[in-house]
Amino acid sequence: MFKIMRFKCNKNKLHEAITNVSRAVPAKSNIAALEGIKLSLSGEQLELIGYDLAFGIRTVLNVESEDSGELVVNARLFSETIRRMSSDELTITVDEKLNVNISGGSAEYDISAMPAIEYPDFPSIGAENSLSIPQYILRNMIEHTNHAVAVTDTKPILTGELFDLEDNIFRMVAIDGFRMAIRTEHTPINEKISFVVPSRTLNEISKLLAKGDSSAEGSSEEQDPERISKTELCQIYAGEKNITFEISGYYVVSRLLSGEFHNYKSSLPTEFKTEVIVKTREFADSIERCSLLINEKNKCPVRCVFEEGSVKTDCKTVIGKVNDVVPAEVNGEPVTIGLNNRYLLDALRSCESDKIKIQMTAPNRPVKIVPVAGDSFMYLLMPIQLRN
Repeated sequence: MFKIMRFKCNKNKLHEAITNVSRAVPAKSNIAALEGIKLSLSGEQLELIGYDLAFGIRTVLNVESEDSGELVVNARLFSETIRRMSSDELTITVDEKLNVNISGGSAEYDISAMPAIEYPDFPSIGAENSLSIPQYILRNMIEHTNHAVAVTDTKPILTGELFDLEDNIFRMVAIDGFRMAIRTEHTPINEKISFVVPSRTLNEISKLLAKGDSSAEGSSEEQDPERISKTELCQIYAGEKNITFEISGYYVVSRLLSGEFHNYKSSLPTEFKTEVIVKTREFADSIERCSLLINEKNKCPVRCVFEEGSVKTDCKTVIGKVNDVVPAEVNGEPVTIGLNNRYLLDALRSCESDKIKIQMTAPNRPVKIVPVAGDSFMYLLMPIQLRN
């Protein structure tokens, strides 16, 4: 029989923890317990877990209690109940029949719970390979590459991003068959490590990662390690099948994707015949103007003409047509090339520099976008054949 347990806690801290672990709770599951949050109380420590068998989040909250016990509560109902309580301090009591009483101020709720024995075991932390990275840098790397992840499961391995570490370089790579995004950071790790993390996992952890001070953002090699506290770091532990991200008191565990990731290094152009230096914002604005005429019913590539100190863009659909010109430094042979407006905009919006270099070999070869200095990012776009 379940032993009565009681604890007191801060409403806002509890609701924040519930909201975060609920990211791993499935809306529907064949296992009823998985639609809930597992609560494990041990004295002044309350552990909360959300888990869907492939992805899970765990955290521990400080509470006032001398009791212990485990139970599972419906995630949505528990979250809404706590959110709507009027008092900042709550008392939660669970009786022998797993009835949960939530009281605070003038409000009092009673909801039903399930026995924790029905909840699957949370995966242990795999630590075969580990690394530390400032939270805001990892968040930045995710945000500037996840647009290139494949959204179909034709090649399941491409629905994730490659973490590739070698020779003190950490690269995050996303490919969907039409484009490639690479973000690069320097790391003290010189051994070779690689694994593929599902895009869903990266999208969820980016919500937990700190944004950091945008004025201080830059390559990790420019940061003073002594000035980065442990709470500002993301600890990553990668095992053979699972990966764990430790982020400010949260442990996010996910299955890794199995299979052979595309040999991206073999796809990187090593030479070019035309190089263009252009202001990132001006070029993006021009493509946005063209994009006004393009939609799902009216698809059309943007024609880009790189020649004589400018980039000329034009687009024509049944809605209308547009012509635009952006000044640029063009070196090498003139090139006329067709590009997908959305793919190009995704890349331009992810570029972290006022100016970029665009390198091309021919109208039917990939377009390479890199910073004017350094190697922090690289975007490759496949061209689209233009009609005469």
